[in-house]
Amino acid sequence: MTANTPAPVTPPPGLRARVLEAAIRARAAGQTVPAVPEISPIEAFSRAADALYGMLCALDSQDWQRPVLRDLDVQGLVGHLTGVEEDVHRSLSGDPEVADANHIGSTQPAADRQAGRTPEQTRTEWREAADRTLSLVAAHSDLAADVAMHGMRLPVAALMVVRAFELWIHDNDIRRVTSLPPAVPDGSTLRLMSGLAAGLLPVGAALTGLAETVSVHLVLTGHGGGTWDVGIGDSLDESLSVGIVLDVVGFCRLVGNRVVPADLDLHVIGDADLAGRVLTAASALALD
Repeated sequence: MTANTPAPVTPPPGLRARVLEAAIRARAAGQTVPAVPEISPIEAFSRAADALYGMLCALDSQDWQRPVLRDLDVQGLVGHLTGVEEDVHRSLSGDPEVADANHIGSTQPAADRQAGRTPEQTRTEWREAADRTLSLVAAHSDLAADVAMHGMRLPVAALMVVRAFELWIHDNDIRRVTSLPPAVPDGSTLRLMSGLAAGLLPVGAALTGLAETVSVHLVLTGHGGGTWDVGIGDSLDESLSVGIVLDVVGFCRLVGNRVVPADLDLHVIGDADLAGRVLTAASALALD
């Protein structure tokens, strides 16, 4: 160190945490900058279907027989996805029997019927089912109208985001067992997925028994992230109960129940235990 070099200054203890807390409290809910282009939920589903189909076309015959999820191999999992699309078709037609059908039990017959088929037959059947979903939704008179399926009641537009979410999750399930690199949705699709999941945190809280009234300031970083103020319980207090900052892709993987909170690089302002229960509520939204 020369005579003209200033002596290093050690910041006071806790400065970083205080700066981060002040920034989080000051940041209003909204989109990341620069904002991602807006797309429709139908487009998000279409992109997810195209991505999955392209990956399936790259698999060899042995890949289709690899165990991947529950008792399903890759071919059975694609059959499950066909069954999900068939239930989407039923829900759009107003079939009451699919409203409270079990997500796994209702689609198991479609998974079972893949036995003895070629991978090409399974892949083609799923692609045709996904294309039919796109056609039916495009012709639907009101995308804001609620439909009921697998215990969910939500607008058609939101259902398309849920479907894009599941396709991405299972795309990566298959990639994991076939040694392919993981896929990340584009920012526009991530924005729809993360926004829907953030808004559904109260549902996850109900599923996990989180009974307290909590004000959550959720900051999702990265392209397609954003900031949300979410009230869990009776009302959204003006004061901040807990602040959570994490990467948008990590949050979406958590919502898909593919990671646990301990796996995530996150920053919490407030009660760490309460934040952990909020994140556990997020993972309860997964259907699998």
